[in-house]
Amino acid sequence: MLDRLVAESDTIWSRLRIEAAETARQEPLLKSLLCVLVLNCPSLESALARLIAGKLAAPLLPEEDLYGPALQVCQRARGLGNAVRRDLLAAVERDPACNSLVHPFTNHKGFQALQTYRIAHELWQEGRRSLASHIQARASEVFGVDIHPAARIGTGVFIDHATGVVIGETSVVADDVSMFQDVTLGGTGKESGDRHPKVERGVLLCAGAKVLGNVRIRVGAKVGAGSVVLGDVAPYTTVVGVPARPTARSRQDDMLHWQPADAASLAIDSLCLPKV
Repeated sequence: MLDRLVAESDTIWSRLRIEAAETARQEPLLKSLLCVLVLNCPSLESALARLIAGKLAAPLLPEEDLYGPALQVCQRARGLGNAVRRDLLAAVERDPACNSLVHPFTNHKGFQALQTYRIAHELWQEGRRSLASHIQARASEVFGVDIHPAARIGTGVFIDHATGVVIGETSVVADDVSMFQDVTLGGTGKESGDRHPKVERGVLLCAGAKVLGNVRIRVGAKVGAGSVVLGDVAPYTTVVGVPARPTARSRQDDMLHWQPADAASLAIDSLCLPKV
C-alpha cells in the first residue's frame, strides 16, 4: 500500500496541500502557519526544509540560515523525498488517531524528529559533521528525541509519541519499523565500534523497550513494553520482560503493523542505505 501511493508522489504532495487548505478554512487561526509550512511552498521537499528550519531555529542560528542548507539537502539527497513520503503514509496507516497527512506533518514530533535526522544524516555523509551534530543536539532539545546522524534508518518508519527515543550511532533500522516513546537502541557501555542494535523490517518496539548492544531484532518481531533486550530476537517472535524472553511466535500473515514484503528484501544486510 505504501509503495503504491509513494509511486504517485505528486499525488501525496497534492493531497497534503488540499488537506492544509481545508484545515486553514476550518480553523482560520492556523491559516498563516499552514501558508508558510505548506501552501506557499512549491514542493514537499521545500515544505520540509521550511518546517525543520523553523523548528530548530535559535537566536544564534536563525531560521533563514538553516533553511538554505536544509533545502539543498532535501533537493539533492537521493531517496530522501521517497523516505519522507513513506514516513508520512506510515503515520496515517498505523496511527488510529491520525486521519490526514497534514496532521503528522505539522504536529507529530516523531515524524518531525525523524525528518530532522534524515537531513542531519545527509550532512554527516557529506562530511559536514559539526553542523550535523548541532542539528542533532537541537532536535534533542526541541523534540525530546536523540537520533545520532550516523545511524542508518530505512523508510516507512513510524515513531509514535516519540518522547525519550534514543537511537545510537551504529544502529541500523530497516523499512517499516514502528516504535513508541522511550525506546532506546543503545550500547551496553562495554563495547566500542559497531555496538548498537540492528532492527530488521517490520519490527514493533513498544513503549519503553531497551535494546542494548550489537544485537539483531529479526524481521517481524515484537518487543513488549518495558522490556530489556540483550540478545538476538528470532523472526516473528514476541519477547517481553527483563531480560526479554520469547512468549509467542506470530504467523507472518497475522502481523498487524507491517505489510509483508519479498523475502529477499528482509535481511538487514540488503538495506540500500549509505554506509557509515
